[in-house]
Amino acid sequence: MKKRILLVEDEKHLAETIKLNLEIDDYHPIVVHDGLSAINKFKEQKFDLVILDIMIPNIDGIAVCENIRLHDSQIPILFLSAKSSVEDRILGLKKGGDDYITKPFNLEELMLRIKRLIDRNDETESRHIANEYEFGQNYVNFISYEAVGVKGKFSLTKKEALLLKLLIENKNEVVSREKILQTVWGYSVYPSTRTIDNFILAFRKYFEPDPKNPIYFKSLRGVGYKFVEE
Repeated sequence: MKKRILLVEDEKHLAETIKLNLEIDDYHPIVVHDGLSAINKFKEQKFDLVILDIMIPNIDGIAVCENIRLHDSQIPILFLSAKSSVEDRILGLKKGGDDYITKPFNLEELMLRIKRLIDRNDETESRHIANEYEFGQNYVNFISYEAVGVKGKFSLTKKEALLLKLLIENKNEVVSREKILQTVWGYSVYPSTRTIDNFILAFRKYFEPDPKNPIYFKSLRGVGYKFVEE
């Protein structure tokens, strides 16, 4: 069966060139041109690799990568970007990218990197380890959504698990409300709701020894939210 590749590139001529080369190498590419379409397509279908531009419409490639990582920690993600500074490359890798190639690039090198990432993923896929986390007396399994909190065992909803994972992955750092709505909910336009506040209140009820004096889940008025762990 052909390996399926999600190609996210807003330069349509470049996207067509990459698509053609992928097809020549016997891959099955699916092309989208903006971040929101990328997130929706990834949720709808199964892929073996994502090729992801950073400067794309609606939702940028970094946020798309973070959204994918909340749902799938294993799929290889290759950033393809005109942003070539060391800081940009480091950010892309820190946010979940497996490789980073800058424009302009050599097509042969791109195809070799794609093959390497897919081959490596094939080797490790059968050895996938459940995504678990412990803090204090609490435990969370992000695969099964099972958790243990101050009142014992319970199950998280999918959105609760995704938000909790995002906060934990950015522990001790403030995560803005806009970034949460973009990454977890996939919004490109941010509604004015108290949705996230209600989720944070639920986390305090689940995991805090004293929900009125939280030590793990902090809200910073007008800024965002933070998971704190020393």
